[in-house]
Amino acid sequence: MPYDSLRDFIEKLDGEGELARISYEVSPELEITEIAERAVKNNGKALLFENPKGYDIPVLMNAFGTEKRMKMALEVNRFEEIGERLIELTKFRPTSFVDGIKGIRIAKDLMAFIPKKVKKAPCKEVVADSLDKFPILKCWPKDGGKFITLPVVITKDPETGELNAGMYRMQVFDGKTTGMHWQIHKHGALHLKKAEKKGKLEVAVAIGVDPAILYASTAPLPENMNEFMFAGFIRKSRVKMVDCESVDLQVPATAEIVLEGYVKTDELRIEGPFGDHTGYYTPPEPYPVFHITTITHRENPIYHATVVGKPPMEDAWIGKATERIFLPLIKMINPEIVDINLPVEASFHNLAIVSIKKRYPGHAKKVMFSLWGLGMLSLTKIVIIVDDDVNVQNMNEVIWAVTSRFDPAKDVVLIPDSPVDSLDHATYKPNLGGKLGIDATKKWKEEGFDREWPDVVEMDVEVKNKIDKIWNDLKRLIF
Repeated sequence: MPYDSLRDFIEKLDGEGELARISYEVSPELEITEIAERAVKNNGKALLFENPKGYDIPVLMNAFGTEKRMKMALEVNRFEEIGERLIELTKFRPTSFVDGIKGIRIAKDLMAFIPKKVKKAPCKEVVADSLDKFPILKCWPKDGGKFITLPVVITKDPETGELNAGMYRMQVFDGKTTGMHWQIHKHGALHLKKAEKKGKLEVAVAIGVDPAILYASTAPLPENMNEFMFAGFIRKSRVKMVDCESVDLQVPATAEIVLEGYVKTDELRIEGPFGDHTGYYTPPEPYPVFHITTITHRENPIYHATVVGKPPMEDAWIGKATERIFLPLIKMINPEIVDINLPVEASFHNLAIVSIKKRYPGHAKKVMFSLWGLGMLSLTKIVIIVDDDVNVQNMNEVIWAVTSRFDPAKDVVLIPDSPVDSLDHATYKPNLGGKLGIDATKKWKEEGFDREWPDVVEMDVEVKNKIDKIWNDLKRLIF
């Protein structure tokens, strides 16, 4: 059964021995961060802080901090299952009457993922006056203040009316005002730009939602693809949505906390610093301001938060889930791709290592440019292409391939002044920087490599098979 709420997921974590209940009085200012960071970096359990200092609302942390819990969150044995299900839908091509009947069935199945509107919802049980009620974290010593770190920010495209959900950090300025960290590449920023004639954009924020909704809000979906429908697809069950009280938007009915309000198109305020997933403080910059008009929450709400910082942190597994979920779709567009690794240490957008089945001269460059033109992969700073005999998940093999199959004088692609992640601090200008492509495939004569390429050192198969038969006995002697 899909999780209907964050509470269902917490119950599952508890039942599987994956939840630690912290009864100590711990401050939301820095202290919770210190415990959560130690937990995530040592593959610890999810943490439910039952007694945050000064508050009577518990704080959930590190819920997705291991591969096991991320798979539990999405209810899969393999992350790729979700992408493979998407591929099956795109492959359908009716060629007969029977296929047409099947197509009706597929369309009916897709309808099952459209969000379901309800009239009453737990998220409206209590009305609050101020954000001061909630144990919002100050994560790092030099942060500009307290930050809401796992908000599902909901807006509506002013032109199409399509709902969008994204995740953007929110600095708390006071009890009714926050920053809205809409980077220029995000759909929320696009909606705000489209709303210029109206002067403001209505916004709703859901905190403490079921795992599928939370993940979908981070997923690199195309414009005008509804994240709540994608969440329904992941969980194989429609998401229940309810109308807001003061804005013309809908929010997940079982959310723990809901904030309603608006962002003006001509109002900016300095936001930050913020200890970010790059491992550095993002410096203070002007961002839009979110004005809160209504706050509602469930009875006895749970505040869900995360901490980012020098990787690996909890968000590593959200990123890895995205890598594996969307790999089947990337391979559909680029069938030569065997595997992709977006290393956690590279903060998602800084490095992509890709293995391919090389079929023609210049093939590695073709793949580089394809990835740089594909959705949020367009922000990738460095792309390394290796042959299919290299396991991209094994950095020993990657380093071996790069240092033995790559000539810096010939095998580099440099592109200046390209879109980059807003959080890339190394670029000379915000949002604009260089890209590096490294062709670490074995080069062909058609590519100008006139020497004979040496064979890889490998043992004879018959010898390997012979030793396999006695290896267990040998291991006891050797190790």
